[in-house]
Amino acid sequence: MTQTQSAQSLNLPARLIEGYGAFLHGRFGQERERFKHLSEAGQKPKIMLIGCCDSRVSPEVIFDADPGEIFVVRNVANLVPPYAPDDDLHGTSAALEFALMGLRVEHVVVMGHGQCGGVRAFVDSEADPYQRPLSPGDFIGKWMTLIGPAAQRLGKPEGSLADYSELLALESIKQSLINLRSFPPVRLLEERGKLSLHGAYFSIASGQLQTLDESTGAFVQIAPEHHVQAFKEPRF
Repeated sequence: MTQTQSAQSLNLPARLIEGYGAFLHGRFGQERERFKHLSEAGQKPKIMLIGCCDSRVSPEVIFDADPGEIFVVRNVANLVPPYAPDDDLHGTSAALEFALMGLRVEHVVVMGHGQCGGVRAFVDSEADPYQRPLSPGDFIGKWMTLIGPAAQRLGKPEGSLADYSELLALESIKQSLINLRSFPPVRLLEERGKLSLHGAYFSIASGQLQTLDESTGAFVQIAPEHHVQAFKEPRF
């Protein structure tokens, strides 16, 4: 039986089977002791990262993270809802609660990225009142209402919708930090110096990483010297 036939019989795409084989013969084989330790000792990450589920933006790849290093939660447009303890189902809030109370992470990072499809869909929806692709009755439409306060602060688009979308992606990171601080455990831990909150933004095209300076509200590039050097290095 070929790998493709085997994958089909197991209801998994062939690409996943092939990738799993590469993992076993590569990283797993090289780091078996690390995986054994993680299975016995459990996970103890110091960092929680809330990112977008966009397939182009993998936090573990961007930060060259080892297994067990970062507790990652991904959703559409890397949004954090406000604290709302009710009977609804809250996936991101539940993960945050587990990270804080169970894992006792010391940092929570909200990382957005360039050309976010969720943000652009919200912008397009608001720009065209006759054709709204994000219905408030749909899951995605309801979820994207979380970006509303950020859009209100920015006001109406004055330039291109593409440029406005990038500005809104940055502003929505700030909104998610506001929403994070609506959670009582976050406020308490931050006040006691046990928790730090961070905003970050990754450019898919350039690989540039920016972080939010909350004292000024500006995003500043991280490690610009490494970025410059990386583009000077020869590519084979």
